[in-house]
Amino acid sequence: MISIIIFAVLLLVGFGFFAMNANKIRANILMGRDVDRSDNKGERLKVMTLIALGQKKMFKRPIPAILHLCLYVAFVITQIELIEIIADGLSGEHRLFRSSLGGFYTFMISFIEVLSVLAFVATFLFLARRNLLKIPRFNMKEMKGWPKVDGNLILVMELILITFIFMMNGADEVLYAQGLSHAENLGDQSLGFAISQYVGPALFGGMSESSLIMVERIGWWGHILMVFTFLNYLPFSKHFHIILAFPNTYFSNLNPQGKATNMEAVMKEVKLMMDPDADPYAMPEEGEGEAEVQRFGAKDVEDLSWKNLLDAYTCTECGRCTSNCPANRTGKLLSPRKIMMDTRDRLEEKGAGLRKNGKDYDDGKSLLNDYITEEELWACTSCNACVEACPVNIDPLSIITDMRRYLVMEESKVPTELAGMISNIENNGAPWQFSPEDRLNWRDEE
Repeated sequence: MISIIIFAVLLLVGFGFFAMNANKIRANILMGRDVDRSDNKGERLKVMTLIALGQKKMFKRPIPAILHLCLYVAFVITQIELIEIIADGLSGEHRLFRSSLGGFYTFMISFIEVLSVLAFVATFLFLARRNLLKIPRFNMKEMKGWPKVDGNLILVMELILITFIFMMNGADEVLYAQGLSHAENLGDQSLGFAISQYVGPALFGGMSESSLIMVERIGWWGHILMVFTFLNYLPFSKHFHIILAFPNTYFSNLNPQGKATNMEAVMKEVKLMMDPDADPYAMPEEGEGEAEVQRFGAKDVEDLSWKNLLDAYTCTECGRCTSNCPANRTGKLLSPRKIMMDTRDRLEEKGAGLRKNGKDYDDGKSLLNDYITEEELWACTSCNACVEACPVNIDPLSIITDMRRYLVMEESKVPTELAGMISNIENNGAPWQFSPEDRLNWRDEE
């Protein structure tokens, strides 16, 4: 009875703390401007299924894709075993589903064990890729400090979790074969799990009954405690993408890449200017003038859309965007991954300040300049390589574009090279420095 109470308390605290932190992230995301992504539900479900569930874009790099698939499938399928552990913990039973599921139960746990072995191997290889092979995208400036620790820590936690699984199953195999397990009198003389039936006797076969029970209990409690630890670590880690990849891909921008977005207020003014029948002195319609004045472009996180902020929390920090960025590859300061990491860091800072000090909180800082420099923004060629490369459909270019829009429309800050081009377009209708009537002179040259 005491163990049931302890388990129930851990369960409530674990899921309660996760829900609290997840709600903070939700509140942070909703700080962004509204954008409508409720259209084409069928197409959105298709994109989510292919990209988030099927990991379609990951397979552009087959080796890491296969390794990641091992971890991903193991993570998803092992939730079945987690359901049983929770049911056992709340009921005081052991392997509650085995008697009713019979052979299917043995098959499912065996399948989970095979996946766990594959995940164990993949985890070691991922650790080697991050720390021994020195892959450039894992060793860039923005990956120093906590991002590197975070990437390694989650892999170490995965190894510990898998170790606990085999401690639990392996010791239980030996106990069951001796008629000493909690799960005795349920049929065969062995649990018959694919891996544990060999690993268990090899590692624990010579132990006493009390030692075996201790190993099994350490594995069982260690497994569930690691699950709770992992769950509550996610909101503070890049690995929150495990959950957010699904809504993020569902709310993807379905427009063709390269299609520019225009501000509604600006478009309205331009249309009025181009309409010969429009009255420039007409009073606005009722309620029209009461709308809140929107900033042109983005200076801070609240000027971005909620989808931009969801992107920031979904970023896996894999670096595929940066490794495919032509500006970064030619030595320029821009790193699309850093853009997303900076946006998330600023959003966390701003959200914490607002919760502590109220909605009028202003720390005198902003995403622009305090986190992301103008040099980074203007290095972008708007080629969409980062958007195409991202395995979960994150759009760094949208953030870059909005911040450049702010620099141009609010602060009149443009690089010298662009200033001349903009002036020529305004005066000559073309980027070149000659009058419109001279634009076709090349055609008449011999």
